[in-house]
Amino acid sequence: MSAAPDMSAQEMPTVVLIHGAFAGSSSWNGVIANLKRRGYPVVAVANPLRGVQKDAAYVRALLDSVPGPVVMAAHSYGGLVMTEAAAGASNVKALVYVASVSPDVGESVIELVGKYPGSQLPSSISMVPIPSDDGGTTMDQYLLQDKFPEVFAADVDPETAKIMAATQRPASASAQEEGVTKVAWKTIPSWTLITTQDQGIPPDLQRFLAQRAGSTTVEIAASHAVAVSQPGPVADLIDTAARATARSMQMSKSRQG
Repeated sequence: MSAAPDMSAQEMPTVVLIHGAFAGSSSWNGVIANLKRRGYPVVAVANPLRGVQKDAAYVRALLDSVPGPVVMAAHSYGGLVMTEAAAGASNVKALVYVASVSPDVGESVIELVGKYPGSQLPSSISMVPIPSDDGGTTMDQYLLQDKFPEVFAADVDPETAKIMAATQRPASASAQEEGVTKVAWKTIPSWTLITTQDQGIPPDLQRFLAQRAGSTTVEIAASHAVAVSQPGPVADLIDTAARATARSMQMSKSRQG
């Protein structure tokens, strides 16, 4: 694929990808390969998964280092981090929520997932005590490996899903419990990929959040791990957001001229 016809190679935004809990940057590999074939520069952030504020500060530092326009895409818990980190970032032109959540101020993952039935995550978590920064003890959360394929990656090749389960990255309890303090989707246009077979984030919750955010939505029959099982449609939506952003920027420049 060549660069999008309404963007020169120099004008193409950098795509910044944020993974969620129980995953890593490699979960975007298929999406990255697709986007690079289209000519996009891509960065997949290693989300720390230590808490919304810590993670957002880490991502924001990266955003501030990227020259030119940025299109962000986030999966699952990564949606909270993106919502917080992108607020006020002048170079971020579009947000893409992928099987994700777009919270309002004060809303956390655990609160949002409890609003609608259907998530199998609460009954599939293993808690592991770890030292906290204050010298006490906190908890890391893992998905039970025997439940990981069904709950997280039901449409992924079974052997691949087992490897994903073994290499998953845990999220701290605070990552699930902290709410956001800033909301990027109120000022930045958003797109949402709704996964209709999702057992992690209920599809009805995804629909509610997308409607509330005024997000452009696409629905696909996929599991929570849609970036692994169906990277093409994920890349397509990111490309759609980037093209819409480019057209908007070009129209703005024309009016100013």
